[in-house]
Amino acid sequence: QVRLVESGGGWVQPGGSLRLSCAASGEIFSGRAMGWYRQAPGKQRELVAAVTTGGTTSVVNSVKGRFTISRDNAKNMVYLQMTGLKPEDTAVYYCNCAPLARDNFWGQGTQVTVSS
Repeated sequence: QVRLVESGGGWVQPGGSLRLSCAASGEIFSGRAMGWYRQAPGKQRELVAAVTTGGTTSVVNSVKGRFTISRDNAKNMVYLQMTGLKPEDTAVYYCNCAPLARDNFWGQGTQVTVSS
């Protein structure tokens, strides 16, 4: 079964940290660049970080220096380490292929809430 399962979200105070995990079935993960996306209330979903099969990473400017994406090819896992969290990082976070997500791969996502 083709699926993506995100976990690790939660509530954190500004300045805090969280580590998100994404478990991917082999059909999705193998040979594909992967990314973390987020969707805040009332906003479009956006790609915030991506990692190639070889481990080359990229992040959007708004999270540069704070978010780090990584992958474990042996475990079919993708991670997003988030530090220095800000209220504007509040969103549901998803993983999917990158830079073009596949519509039929979206999982349920994991909620990240940053507030005091």
